[in-house]
Amino acid sequence: MPRVEVSDRGFDSHRQPCFGGEKFDPVEHFHHTVFALGGGTLFGLHTHTTNSGGTHPFSELNLGLDHIAFACTQSELEDWVARLDEAGIEHSGIKHAHYGSGISFRDPDNIALEFFAPPTG
Repeated sequence: MPRVEVSDRGFDSHRQPCFGGEKFDPVEHFHHTVFALGGGTLFGLHTHTTNSGGTHPFSELNLGLDHIAFACTQSELEDWVARLDEAGIEHSGIKHAHYGSGISFRDPDNIALEFFAPPTG
């Protein structure tokens, strides 16, 4: 299960409407949220109450994570556009390329996220 460290901001306004899921009370020193995304995929978010205090937003230009992509079908991309629009989350719209199609957006910590569908046929 992929897990990403995030700030606590944006859960109610951004992450919950996008993925659903449930936020749990702190377990010792962190909040833990798990989203069941279908196909047996789980995606976990942690917010540590004792972190390094870093205030720099995420940038895919730094070493480490570039972005997280969630697999879907071509037909599901339209559903994701509607769901993101309904939640008021800015996104790229569906972009098509020879290797597939995707929708890019960012979470409140500026982490780059994507719904990606391989080409049909």
